[in-house]
Amino acid sequence: MERLKKAADQTKIAINLPPKWINKYGDFITKNAGAVGQVEGALRSLTYIIPGRFRESEIASESLNSGVQLLSLYHDNLLSGAQAHSPQRKPQTPHNRYTGFYTRKSALYRRTAVSLQVVQFTELLLEMMAKRRGEKARWRVVILLEAVKALCRLILMRLTNSRPLLNPPLPEREIVEEKPVADEEALPSPTSEKTDFSLAGSERWTMPRTSLTLPPLPSSEDISSYLLSKVLTADDIKPPKALLHRVSGLGEAAEVLYILRPVIYASALAYWSQRADGRGKADWRPWLLGLSIEYGARQLASRDLETRRPGGARGLTQLERDELKKRGWGMAWWSMRGAFYENVTRGVILGAAAKLKGKPILDMVGGFVEDYDFLWDQYYFPTATL
Repeated sequence: MERLKKAADQTKIAINLPPKWINKYGDFITKNAGAVGQVEGALRSLTYIIPGRFRESEIASESLNSGVQLLSLYHDNLLSGAQAHSPQRKPQTPHNRYTGFYTRKSALYRRTAVSLQVVQFTELLLEMMAKRRGEKARWRVVILLEAVKALCRLILMRLTNSRPLLNPPLPEREIVEEKPVADEEALPSPTSEKTDFSLAGSERWTMPRTSLTLPPLPSSEDISSYLLSKVLTADDIKPPKALLHRVSGLGEAAEVLYILRPVIYASALAYWSQRADGRGKADWRPWLLGLSIEYGARQLASRDLETRRPGGARGLTQLERDELKKRGWGMAWWSMRGAFYENVTRGVILGAAAKLKGKPILDMVGGFVEDYDFLWDQYYFPTATL
């Protein structure tokens, strides 16, 4: 209780910081985005190399990991605002164009998406804390968190007029590099510049009459890639909300089924793993149920795509293809869950780790594998997707 009171007091202090300090902090993050990203990556990597991370110090290291993730979320918000107001706006990715459009359009979308991200960044920490109260308390927390995430996703789907969900639902970080003023001052004057029209190499050329400077062209070896990078595609000229098509009928049912799948799977896993007459985590029934729901959702979406969309899969935008590919790779996590992990994957992993024991450097790798085995075996969220 004393730790919770101290944490609450620190949170109040952070919230009551003077706006001047907050503005200075925001300016610092905006001007040093690259360095801040490197520090965040180093801190995030540190949580995975702490000795005994998942056995003796699991809550401490996961608290650090969750704190870094939440801080990164705040930094992403600062940098996205700087990108929106920057005079040198770079072309955005389709994902950032789409999510940025709805983030600016709807305050409810932004708050719901932020809430969803906060739950995702803290879910494993909350599960670890609940596990100390027993397995029943842990499964209650797991099901509650999955239900909250499903509710947030259904709200996002409603706000986007029944469009498929993207993960993450917020714009991803794009670092804005401001050009220093010194570079402009260091440009040669029109009188000292040669008046030939050669733009090859990395030299700038200043027009003698207007004093305007043309940017340098790349070398002849990179000219093709340079020109291709300037070509506009069909997705580049589409409105942001047209980057994802609306779904209806079977497509909408498939999306809702995909959203509810984690809640159903977690509930089934909690029910069968705690039954006295069952096989615990080695029971195949919850695993088969969850995999069947996700596979059925993909099949429904594929059938709706073939019947309703002109050209079928060829009519998808690049953003839709990327999301489908991401969901396809996400199905590989079923090899690390439930009965499949207990009966098949775990034996393979522990066997490989045992072969690495006693060998230089590789022995350390085997120790990391065993630590991760503890994490995958004892907790639900490390292998959860969506």
